[in-house]
Amino acid sequence: MDFALTDEQKGLVDSTRSLLTAKSSIAGTRNLIDGPDGFDAALWRHGVELGWPALAVAEADGGLGQQSIDLALVAVELGRSLASTPLIPTALVADALGQSDNEQKAKLLQAICEGSLVASWAVAEFGRPWGPTGIATVARPHAGGYVLDGAKVSVQDADSAQLLLVDALLDDAPARFLVSTDADGVRIARQQTLDVTRSYCDVTLGQVKVDAAALLAQGDSAHRSLARTMQLSTALTCAELVGIGQRLLDMTVGYVKEREQFGRPVGSFQAVKHKCAEMRMWVQASTAATYFAAMTLDSAHHDTERAAGIAKAYVSDAINRVAGHALQLHGGIGFTWEHDLHLYLRRARVNSVLSGDARYHRERLCASLQTELAGAG
Repeated sequence: MDFALTDEQKGLVDSTRSLLTAKSSIAGTRNLIDGPDGFDAALWRHGVELGWPALAVAEADGGLGQQSIDLALVAVELGRSLASTPLIPTALVADALGQSDNEQKAKLLQAICEGSLVASWAVAEFGRPWGPTGIATVARPHAGGYVLDGAKVSVQDADSAQLLLVDALLDDAPARFLVSTDADGVRIARQQTLDVTRSYCDVTLGQVKVDAAALLAQGDSAHRSLARTMQLSTALTCAELVGIGQRLLDMTVGYVKEREQFGRPVGSFQAVKHKCAEMRMWVQASTAATYFAAMTLDSAHHDTERAAGIAKAYVSDAINRVAGHALQLHGGIGFTWEHDLHLYLRRARVNSVLSGDARYHRERLCASLQTELAGAG
């Protein structure tokens, strides 16, 4: 694949970086810590004006009709600036809606593109594996609709969202439902997580009644839809990790050029140069793996599940190694609350376990290879 950006994509990156430089700051991000707001609402409004949530929504549905790689490019910039926005969870719901034939599709996608609707994806459950096998929430037919019972964890920005995409079991098979956050029986509580600049929530669904139109997909279509959402989530999480890695590298190189020991910059020492070179190598490799995974989402010629798994398995570890080097090369100042380094490290640690950690994806890749070898034998 050609990883060179088109002129249009370069413009998207430049405009996004310019907006984040002007409207997003670490000081603003720090203001979200322990505050009531889950994300920067003012920044999100500017992002909506720039077209962020409309990027991967088809033109026929009121969007810009771009590709998943364009969403990934924006996610990279969000990671670089440590911005707190609901882009990723909202984009995941918009993509699932766009792939469906739900009767509410046009109205909801228009609201997402306009920024009047914030949505999030509720799939993970406490103590359960990532993916379809981890779903224990149950849906039952009831009076022309459905009743949902269960609990979800780590639902990003659920306390600010108006709509949840909830994955549940209907007749022992995965099904997807659209649930309003103000529906009777929905309880949302913010979690205390390592990433103090972003909101992750526990969502409890106690006898939540929804009408028939809330069913987004079931049966084989639900399996396909869920698989795509997982792949897109993985690619966008990797993209944000890449942006974090780029920023950590820039911060570290700038610091070692200025910090002096024995009358010379510490960046002139060979051991420090080697560590910076390793950081750059890991960031570049992570970028290539992430771009490839994002591009396969819109290509019929590649195995997207494998590409996304390879990317997450590598990027999760690589960017955390970058964070470790950055912390070591900053020395004592990197351990202080006042320095911004720990905020990037916190988000890198959390993102590394979202959408399945490195171990999960390696195990799936190994199982896939074993199946292929058994078939070939």
